[in-house]
Amino acid sequence: MKNKVLYPLIGVLFLSLSSFAFHKFYMGVFQVNYAAEKKMIQVTSRIFIDDLNNGMEKKYHKKTFIGTEKETPEDLELFKKYLSENFIIKVNGQSKPITFLSKEIEAGDVLVCYSRIKDVEKFKTLEILNSILVDWNAEQQNITHISAFGTKKSVLFTESSRKEVLKY
Repeated sequence: MKNKVLYPLIGVLFLSLSSFAFHKFYMGVFQVNYAAEKKMIQVTSRIFIDDLNNGMEKKYHKKTFIGTEKETPEDLELFKKYLSENFIIKVNGQSKPITFLSKEIEAGDVLVCYSRIKDVEKFKTLEILNSILVDWNAEQQNITHISAFGTKKSVLFTESSRKEVLKY
């Protein structure tokens, strides 16, 4: 009789604990640095590869293979388009073109991207729009760390909070 109660209890306990282990979190990490001596804003983005490809497929109705052996030049161009539409920086209220420089894979499943904005003089406001993957998944969160003029700030972008204006 004891085993009839004990085994189901252990099974329920195992299932409830394992559900926490298999729950995936959806997070992108972005670093925005103002390099005054270079008159440049440097951007480093870290995004999970599988989420990125799923989000781009949903948006463009085309399967992509960014960050995998199957990646094509067309995939990379579509990725650059995706970044330009979903990560925007305005300096003193004016949009600035972000130049994609390169990418690499980190820890096997994270795509690290390097971008920059050139010819940036001292500014009073920096407006950032970060909607990377939030249209694909309402649970997506993008933490963005900003360093400029000796101060560090962090902003959390979500489905309901996609834009932030920072004053300096």
